[in-house]
Amino acid sequence: MSAIRLLVLGAVRQHGRAHGYQVRNDLEYWGAHEWSNAKPGSIYHALKQLAKQGSLLAHEIAPSTAGGPPRTEYEITSTGRAEYFRLLREALVTYDQKMDVMSAALGFIVDLERAEAVGLLNERVRAIEAWRTEVTRHYIPEQGPQQLGHIGEIMNLWVHSADTGAEWTRGLIRRIEGGAYVFAGEGDPFVGVLADGEENPYATGDG
Repeated sequence: MSAIRLLVLGAVRQHGRAHGYQVRNDLEYWGAHEWSNAKPGSIYHALKQLAKQGSLLAHEIAPSTAGGPPRTEYEITSTGRAEYFRLLREALVTYDQKMDVMSAALGFIVDLERAEAVGLLNERVRAIEAWRTEVTRHYIPEQGPQQLGHIGEIMNLWVHSADTGAEWTRGLIRRIEGGAYVFAGEGDPFVGVLADGEENPYATGDG
């Protein structure tokens, strides 16, 4: 699963209607250009592809008074909303993926209801525990990686990462169950996008 589709659909959805530069600005504001493949070219390509696939609706609006080509604004469709929530839910439960996918899901987790978010994260923990149980039938962490020669360090890395991932996920579940954050249906959401004209302190500055 690629993080860019989830990031772009989520960013457009938060605005209601957004042009490519707004989407890029939001994702840079979140630092996504550092921890994912959300670079300018990838963002604009994803917008066009999602529009071609029916997940976004492209609107050409009049050019500025200074001239130039018409600007394209994008709006999420019902197909796009369904795809967005499918990707979001998949990202939260699937543990064996790149970090950028989970990072993207965390940026949008409050679009779900609190109980569903907790349920999905619990699924994630169960999947990690099942993977660890299967792996440790052949590799015993308590005996140390040397049991398999230096190749054992590979398994040591993965088991350690799984344990850390499960511990972090349990902590997130506790925070959410304890009332942290505003989830869908609970009130005014946290505003995670830049207002029109608001300067982005994290912009890369390249064209």
